[in-house]
Amino acid sequence: MQRRTILKGGVAAAASLSAPAFAQGAAARSLRVIPQANLTSLDPVWTTAVVTRNHAFMIYDQICAQNAAGEIRPQMAEGWTMADDRLSWTFTLREGLAFHDGERVLSKDVVASIKRWARRDPFMQVLWPSVADVEAMDDRRFRFRLHRPVPLLLQALGQTQFPCFVMPERIASTDAFTQIRDAVGSGPFRFVPNEWNPGQRAVWAKNERYVPRGEPVDGLAGGRAPRIDRVEWTIISDPATSANAMNQGEQDYWEYPLHDLLPLMRRNREVVVEQRLLDGTYGVCRFNTLQPPFNNPAIRRAVAMAVDQRDYLRAVAGNERDGWGVCEGVFTCGTPMANEVGSEILKTHSIDRARAALREAGYAGEKVVLIAPSDYPQINALSLVTADILQRLGMNLELVSADWGTVIQRRASKEPVERGGWSIVHTTSSGQSLTMPVFHLFLRANGPNAWFGWPDDAEIERLRGAWVEAAEEPERVQIAQALNRRAMEVMAYVPLGYYWQPSAWRRNLTGVFRAPATVFWNIGKA
Repeated sequence: MQRRTILKGGVAAAASLSAPAFAQGAAARSLRVIPQANLTSLDPVWTTAVVTRNHAFMIYDQICAQNAAGEIRPQMAEGWTMADDRLSWTFTLREGLAFHDGERVLSKDVVASIKRWARRDPFMQVLWPSVADVEAMDDRRFRFRLHRPVPLLLQALGQTQFPCFVMPERIASTDAFTQIRDAVGSGPFRFVPNEWNPGQRAVWAKNERYVPRGEPVDGLAGGRAPRIDRVEWTIISDPATSANAMNQGEQDYWEYPLHDLLPLMRRNREVVVEQRLLDGTYGVCRFNTLQPPFNNPAIRRAVAMAVDQRDYLRAVAGNERDGWGVCEGVFTCGTPMANEVGSEILKTHSIDRARAALREAGYAGEKVVLIAPSDYPQINALSLVTADILQRLGMNLELVSADWGTVIQRRASKEPVERGGWSIVHTTSSGQSLTMPVFHLFLRANGPNAWFGWPDDAEIERLRGAWVEAAEEPERVQIAQALNRRAMEVMAYVPLGYYWQPSAWRRNLTGVFRAPATVFWNIGKA
């Protein structure tokens, strides 16, 4: 499959974008953003979609957060103490915290938010059996009481992968498996619901009540000062049109520009093209392990034998120098847990051998529904490479093209394909999210509580628990090797390697900083 076929859009289409009717003064006070995808869900607990997490970083705040070095620093918390026996942690909230509706942020709000988030977060699910209770002590203090010491508690609360965002108690009391619609937080921006039109536009306004920390911004830690009145997301599905909007100054920031168009934008002196995210972006091909044919692990493994990561990475990032890298294991390459023990299957790279393995596995022509997001070029490219592989293997493929918002909603269905279900979806993840088994979303194999695809494997879960309990690094490395081997046997997903995803912004933006997620505080206009 040719890259130009996958990513065609036509540069000629760029000329068709008419200038937005922005008054000059309003544009100077607004940050106009082309986001990575359409925002369809407002709930960062219900979905792991990165576009929803980016929205959540604007409107919510965290108890603690990661700085650029990966250290956990106080955010909403003034600080915390651990008891001498390590069986309780007491957190104190800083003064001046208020929700967008004017209500004070109280410990009871934090406790309710922690309990809702803990039901869905893979990291906290592992730690939760060691937690006796989380309780409000007074308006500003809350406490974790533990059955046994939990040295990774701060890492869980302050993680970037699946952040613990604080909501009002009345909202956080919603069941974790039910979507919330009321987007009230205490973060630096507030959501403007009457200007939200999914598929077209979303708007956030500066939270005048927000009191940022006094420290300078550092990754996701430090002062989250809003320096712009409005953040306006405009959904532009055609990459060439997006590039033209950036070059003409009609948009200020493009989160995920198409790699094909980077040379065009780099020639414009008024546009900056840089790697803002701290980590590479890893591709994921996820199987639905509940429904035929991929409820059969031998069929999943047969498909993996046909995968060559280089095909996927070139489809997304072309041959740009240092633009991508092969990584044929489940942990982020170059990190302490990375290994390829048992990964021989990903080095097969053979359609013929995969076709033979498919026959041997007993594939009987069952329909395979692959949903590809037409408005998300990078994930669409990954999807189309897999579609090509399945067709060459002779599988009964139905390729469904949908917008990303629809993919996010439909992948939650556990129904058979005949009743609106799915067989394969693709997504991406930051490298940071795949460094350790405790928060590796796609490695979790706890059945109905696992990520979409719902793999159920007791051995993976046992090894994950053993990794948390391991006291020394050599033991953790050994367990990580066993996890990689078992993951290749279960094959709940196929790792597709990583690429570097730059962002683009107009040169008149100030305060742009590197971070593990796309956030918009500290950014202003000159």
